[in-house]
Amino acid sequence: MAQQEDVFKKIVSHCKEYGFVFPSSDIYDGLGAVYDYGQNGVELKNNIKQYWWQSMVLLHENIVGIDAAIFMHPTTWKASGHVDAFNDPLIDNRDSKKRYRADVLIEEQIAKYDDKIEKEVEKARKRFGDSFDEAKYRETSERVRETQEKRDALHERYQQVMNAPGGIDLEGMKQIILDEEIVCPISGTRNWTDVRQFNLMFKTEVGAAAEGASTIYLRPETAQGIFVNYLNVQKTGRMKLPFGIAQIGKAFRNEIVARQFIFRMREFEQMEMQFFVKPGTELEWFSKWKETRMKWHQNLGFGAENYRFHDHDKLAHYANAATDIEFRMPFGFKEVEGIHSRTNFDLSSHAKYSGKKIEYFDPETNESYTPFVIETSIGVDRMFLSIMCHSFEEQKLDNGETRTVLHLPAALAPVKLAVFPLTKKDGMPEKAQEIINELRFHFNCKYEEKDQIGKRYRRMDAIGCPYCVTVDQQTMQDDTVTLRDRDTMEQRRVKISELRGIIEDQVSITSLLKRLL
Repeated sequence: MAQQEDVFKKIVSHCKEYGFVFPSSDIYDGLGAVYDYGQNGVELKNNIKQYWWQSMVLLHENIVGIDAAIFMHPTTWKASGHVDAFNDPLIDNRDSKKRYRADVLIEEQIAKYDDKIEKEVEKARKRFGDSFDEAKYRETSERVRETQEKRDALHERYQQVMNAPGGIDLEGMKQIILDEEIVCPISGTRNWTDVRQFNLMFKTEVGAAAEGASTIYLRPETAQGIFVNYLNVQKTGRMKLPFGIAQIGKAFRNEIVARQFIFRMREFEQMEMQFFVKPGTELEWFSKWKETRMKWHQNLGFGAENYRFHDHDKLAHYANAATDIEFRMPFGFKEVEGIHSRTNFDLSSHAKYSGKKIEYFDPETNESYTPFVIETSIGVDRMFLSIMCHSFEEQKLDNGETRTVLHLPAALAPVKLAVFPLTKKDGMPEKAQEIINELRFHFNCKYEEKDQIGKRYRRMDAIGCPYCVTVDQQTMQDDTVTLRDRDTMEQRRVKISELRGIIEDQVSITSLLKRLL
């Protein structure tokens, strides 16, 4: 675990050093849990968004996009339940004066029991070697059995307080923290306050004069912008069920426990698609979208073993099914996408609060009804982080050197091709610029002439550039160049006229989309 933490620190450092992610307002020592994307980060982020958008809107004739405003009428958030129910249970340690999410403290305690079990199993595996029977050991080991019982008892108790009638049992949550002897990581003490609820929405005011201003909220999710536009899109687009509405946009949550770099931030970006279906078909569509979304993730080539579904024990008040797609980060499996069957809660609630009739007239059955909704919601920033974490490698070379390389999927890489003149003379810089001028219309290219060629390769490896081209003396004679592959470091001579054909198919978003069909 400590080794993985070191890797994660290196990734965070790499992001800043190579222009991927900077702390916001860095010259003023930053702002907690807010980050800016640098010149390479914004390209990678845009490519992720393009991959998602085109997989939704281009590949599905019945999905269209919108871009709703961040500011919305305040009644929107009353109807959605965010004003009354969008809360985190928080607890303070009196000695360190630090605030924590009480549910996270308990979940981390459950994870500690899991880790303890896995360590016992791993020790036994080393002890018994090839003859080790893991299933039998888990059944017969006294230590494993005792830890498992404690873990299961805690998990059951946690579920009871989270699903208590009338909402979370805050007193019961504090009692678990006391009974489990959970300490503050900073002070090491168990001097806790009571648990209380804290609303996560940012408030602001609209209006020129303070006394006449109206309180509104920065949206905590992009989904409601889709729901309030359901009728607009359905009627103007003459959409027939089932159909979807996709959106990419910023959302804001006043996270008290924001951590793990860009994994949990106060200002973040979401890619959401709400799919409207006939009541009674929602669970079938839920299953289909689970499969479709998992395929989208695995299509990036990071290995199926690094993904898993995590079905929710506790469903939101509006859902009848929910699962997360989790990805193996350096700090464990973490959610990158949520898929929810939201029933007809949202449209029905907005109909009630707005007084507008929000229904669908089904021409096949001659009846009107409120559609049910399947939601797919993915965090752009978490997706970005998962890609960086999996792509980052410090590679030992045969000559004893170490190179830092990002094995980014070529279609997502910020720069697709780097072109180097071997020297700054004999017409080589001009020839290199000619190549870039020809290819820049098709994919992002970068010109580099500073330092030895090996150092230039290393810089391109560090930002994940999949291909490098070197213009040398032979180029000036026969119009061939050296084409180097990032991952294999193999080099081959190719004609300049063939470069676009070789590279474009590998680096285009289209190459990813074709594998989804």
